[in-house]
Amino acid sequence: MLAVLLPVLAYYLGSVCSAILICRLWRLPDPRSVGSENPGTTNVYRLGGKWPALATFVFDMLKGMLPVLLAIYLQQPELVVALCAVFACLGHIFPLFFGFKGGKAVATAFGVILALEWIMGLALIIVWLAIMKKLRISSVAAIVTVCLAPILAFAISSPWFMSITLMSCTIVLRHLPNIRRLWDGNELGT
Repeated sequence: MLAVLLPVLAYYLGSVCSAILICRLWRLPDPRSVGSENPGTTNVYRLGGKWPALATFVFDMLKGMLPVLLAIYLQQPELVVALCAVFACLGHIFPLFFGFKGGKAVATAFGVILALEWIMGLALIIVWLAIMKKLRISSVAAIVTVCLAPILAFAISSPWFMSITLMSCTIVLRHLPNIRRLWDGNELGT
């Protein structure tokens, strides 16, 4: 029963779009209709600066972290933990409460990784920040970081390798339009 309920709960939690709610709270435009039209941290940064973006990042991380920690606390098998990770990200990407138009789930993925392997999660956030500072293109930072995650999980023999790999594949698939724009030289920077 928990094997079904926990991923569903993860999806519902992931569907709470913090970028939209924070933009409403800060009286900013709906991030789905301006800028990159992506309700995520980078677009909120473009619209309102660092504080609304930081709030969005933290709340999006918690959406990934909490259901995964709950599944671990309830001693669920790795498959259930992996499903919680993926469904939290899918909730962010296709939010039930916001017309199924969501973000890229990068911060949600960071929350998942922090819950599973916190040192690796911190290292990946540092990598993401370094790439952002150097290149100023959020999608490149995200794609490189999520591709690095399974490699690091394998290198440290993480028991959560499958969970991290499934979640990383989900994020890369969500970035396919960004990869096309990068290839064409049309991708937005910050």
